[in-house]
Amino acid sequence: MAHKAKAVLRDAAGLGVDSVALPTAACTWLRPGWWGSAVVYQIYLRSFQDSDGDGIGDLEGVRARLPYLRSLGVDAIWLNPFYPSPQYDHGYDVSDYFGVQPEYGTLESFDRLVLDAHRLDLRVLIDIVPNHCSIEHPWFAAALAAGPGSPERERFHFADGKGDDGDLPPNNWRSIFGGSAWQRVTEPDGTPGQWYLHSFAPEQADFNWRHPDVAAYFDQVLRFWFERGVDGIRIDVAHGLHKADGLPDHENAMDDELTGDPLNPYAWNQPEVHEVWRRWRTIAEGYSVLTGRERVLIGEVGVLDAEQLALYQRPGELHQSFYFEFLRATWDDQILYDVVDRGLGTIAGSDSSVAWVLNNHDMPRSVTRYGGGAPGLGAGDVDLGTVRARAAALLMLALPGAAYVYQGEELGLPEVTDLPVELLADPMFHRTQGARRGRDGCRVPLPWATSEHSFGFSPADAWLPQPDWFADHAVDRQLSSGESMLHLYREALALRRRLPALASNEFRWLQTEPGVLAFTRGDGFGCVVNCSSRVVSAPVDGELLLASHYEAEDKLPPNSAAWYALAPAAAALGEAA
Repeated sequence: MAHKAKAVLRDAAGLGVDSVALPTAACTWLRPGWWGSAVVYQIYLRSFQDSDGDGIGDLEGVRARLPYLRSLGVDAIWLNPFYPSPQYDHGYDVSDYFGVQPEYGTLESFDRLVLDAHRLDLRVLIDIVPNHCSIEHPWFAAALAAGPGSPERERFHFADGKGDDGDLPPNNWRSIFGGSAWQRVTEPDGTPGQWYLHSFAPEQADFNWRHPDVAAYFDQVLRFWFERGVDGIRIDVAHGLHKADGLPDHENAMDDELTGDPLNPYAWNQPEVHEVWRRWRTIAEGYSVLTGRERVLIGEVGVLDAEQLALYQRPGELHQSFYFEFLRATWDDQILYDVVDRGLGTIAGSDSSVAWVLNNHDMPRSVTRYGGGAPGLGAGDVDLGTVRARAAALLMLALPGAAYVYQGEELGLPEVTDLPVELLADPMFHRTQGARRGRDGCRVPLPWATSEHSFGFSPADAWLPQPDWFADHAVDRQLSSGESMLHLYREALALRRRLPALASNEFRWLQTEPGVLAFTRGDGFGCVVNCSSRVVSAPVDGELLLASHYEAEDKLPPNSAAWYALAPAAAALGEAA
């Protein structure tokens, strides 16, 4: 029996409409700028390409690989933090927002990278971390030296502790990385003193965004990088920044630590944060007008409610925010249908678009997730995970909106689930005493060449060890195989650029049998995804353009997806009840 939900389409206002009563209904959105349908390649700099032989990736390494990224077919690159940092959280603990960590390069090497990227028609996005800074940031050092009650401490969340001697944290909030969200300091006179708030590691002190100095400071940060030619900003923890007045206790405070999700309503998603994004949008728009090159703001918004997520991408705020529900979805047709439908609904009536994502530097890789594996628990069924990840890639790249591809995703890299405990660098692992394995397994340096040292990543040993089986995923080996994951991504991205239907504003779900998703774009494109374990007939009439499985044609093997050029009547196929 077909899923009942499949007969429901969505109109431009996001309202459910019956396909019988209104068979021509479709999703239509305002057309945003280049970012609206861009494919952005995320670069975890430390693990992408080493150019100087220290085993750590760097800016010159990225610059050397720009032709690879151009040939892949992406529109932009996004660089994870490269600023000066003591590296307690690999760059997300920033000590200087206006420079480059020496092991990654210099401002001059950054400028060369931007120049070369623009010559290849690749836009450049960078990470900015406004929720917190390193405890080695000059402002925090000044706050420690100035003592309680000083103006310098008002830029952060310093508070007296509870208990007779102030030896208990000011409230019961928990860190996302585990443990209390508060750290006690030693005062200049050597006595135990106040506590400061850190939503993540103790080495990452939260800014107090209610202080005007903080907003003014980050205005300078934005302008500095926009003036260096940066095309966009990915904003870390965009749902953070402001905290509720009075910092009250939360009865379920442990949820943040146990899940890693921002569930404390007093610590996250405060209404005032939207004022920040309106302010930043004004700055970005100013540079867009001044230079004729559009600057964009992309938010890492960790809220779990799609309606709340939509508020961040209203006109005048962020251009986009990552739609993490898609990344979290299990391989199930009804779950994927609901997630996609809900994602498209969040942008109805706005000038934004969905930012789809299957992988990133914080989550286990999709090959492992889809195969039932997990960090520290085993690799799962890698073959099953791979075929599902191939199909998921075609699903993502066929949807309206932008797609963010994490380095190595195009190679079908599984998670490295068995890194030796003594080599794990993620503070999440150490703060939770190993209860959460951490994110190192998706950050292992890339394999470029099968027979070279460190698989071509570096002439030295990589900062995290690469397993021997990485050779099977190396770029050079995949380029020699027409059925590799790399070829699938290259072909899909080339078609995405070339097909007018994939630039269309229209999207229609088609009725299908259980286990199958199908939709059309425009008048001439169809995508079918078989999430089941059986062979199914494609519910479209058209010519096969691309498939995740070599046996796909008018029938689709289990766990596969295909793109079709539709016959004239195919756009209406399946709409009649």
